[in-house]
Amino acid sequence: MKLTPQLEKIYSHERLTAIEAQRRAQEIAFGPIVFQVSRLMVKLGILELLSNNREGLTQEQIAEKTGLSLYAAQVLLEASLSIGTVLIKEDMYQLSKTGWFLLNDNMAKVNMNFNHDVNYKGLFNLEEALLEGKPSGLKSFGEWPTIYEALSSLPEHVQKSWFGFDHFYSDESFEAALKIIFDGTKKVNRLLDVGGNTGRWATKCVQYNPSVEVTIMDLPQQVAMMREQTKNIDGADRIHAYPCNLLDKSVKFPTPAFDVIWMSQFLDCFSEEEVTSICKRAAESMDENSRLYIMETFWDRQKFETAAYCLTLTSIYFTALANGNSKMYHSSDMERCVNNAGLEIEEIVDGLGLGHSIMICKKKNGDN
Repeated sequence: MKLTPQLEKIYSHERLTAIEAQRRAQEIAFGPIVFQVSRLMVKLGILELLSNNREGLTQEQIAEKTGLSLYAAQVLLEASLSIGTVLIKEDMYQLSKTGWFLLNDNMAKVNMNFNHDVNYKGLFNLEEALLEGKPSGLKSFGEWPTIYEALSSLPEHVQKSWFGFDHFYSDESFEAALKIIFDGTKKVNRLLDVGGNTGRWATKCVQYNPSVEVTIMDLPQQVAMMREQTKNIDGADRIHAYPCNLLDKSVKFPTPAFDVIWMSQFLDCFSEEEVTSICKRAAESMDENSRLYIMETFWDRQKFETAAYCLTLTSIYFTALANGNSKMYHSSDMERCVNNAGLEIEEIVDGLGLGHSIMICKKKNGDN
């Protein structure tokens, strides 16, 4: 398996002493409790209270200021001492560095909300999902084949956390991606946004380029949500829809050939077989001037190990709740699918936003 030098250094060697490894094993065993205690330390305002009182507070003061019982404050604080989000000096609790990041890092906030509201209950059925190849955890919300059909029907707070997670990672990379798409080397008059969701990328495109026409290809439910989200924006008349289910292998891509076919955080929603099928149908609609841009957070191309950690664990959401058969891909797996679809990679651009890469693909010679 090919990894960046940073990941190779970490993932190829034992890093912990025996005592540290034993401690890590217990952290894993108590993981659900660690998560819920830490979430409540944020939600109930304890970490913020300590952030605003750097000299520290006693547990009695914390209980009084938060309105918690002394017992509730005590069990949360003592657990958090062991977790490492707070420190104690004499009888005064203080915020630790880890607690500061949990409170202030936007990525931590988004990930915590996503895991609590979307994933937590469904992960109980992870074993079933792995054995059956179906998103068995999704039944915690209702009966749907995948989460994508369910999105418009999920409780409002669940939708908020799901879209908050999705948009947080994609939005950070959009500005850089626009400059790559509309770099001036080729005229981009027509762009096909596959899996366009609520139309955030399409909106960015029509507002960035005053002449581009964007067609969103997605499920009918997503198209309806997109229409609602984009109806009052400048350039809405240049955003079009092509509702379909891309899991249906008979569904063809619209023609004539688009200048750009765009797939952002989309192919991670499908199995390798499905990715190959989708890319093959995209290739069939392309000509020699068309380019397919695949933007994904490939876990093996991350600069920092923390990002790889988040991505490989996000794969479990796809297993348990999203569809049962997809993941955050290693770039070589995606490259294999692209090649099997009759495409070749022209260039890979790394380092966009919070760790996105763009694969720029063209039809193989002889396939035009």
